[in-house]
Amino acid sequence: MEPILFLIGLLIIGVVAKNQSLIIAVAFLLVLKFTGFGEKWFSLIQQKGINWGVTIITIAVLVPIASGEIGFKQLSEALRSSYAWIALLSGVFVAIIASRGLHLLQNDPHITAALVFGTILAVALFKGVAVGPLIGAGIAYMAMKIVGLFTGS
Repeated sequence: MEPILFLIGLLIIGVVAKNQSLIIAVAFLLVLKFTGFGEKWFSLIQQKGINWGVTIITIAVLVPIASGEIGFKQLSEALRSSYAWIALLSGVFVAIIASRGLHLLQNDPHITAALVFGTILAVALFKGVAVGPLIGAGIAYMAMKIVGLFTGS
């Protein structure tokens, strides 16, 4: 009963915050739970969901290339801008730290719970986007490594 109450609480937060992504995600999970499909699908979604999400986001990012809106000409023009180089390096940095975060999410359940809750808060209260657990885990991984350097752990 606790998971259902927790999800309903999150649904209420999503409605109050007018966050469509949170509402859809919670509603989807409640439907799985109430129809009895949760037992079969929850572990698969938990194991593969982040990869599916990253794939969907990657497809969305590549659509302007596929549609012809962005090509080599636009890329070469963009790379003449200092802001484009900042964006390029930021993309590299985020992808690297996210890869470390993926490992952390898969192997450390108590960190995962804190990251997921932080993401839910950001999505519900601050109009954040739910890519937070992966990026947050990468940032947490880096912070933990830095703290480890100073504490010797």
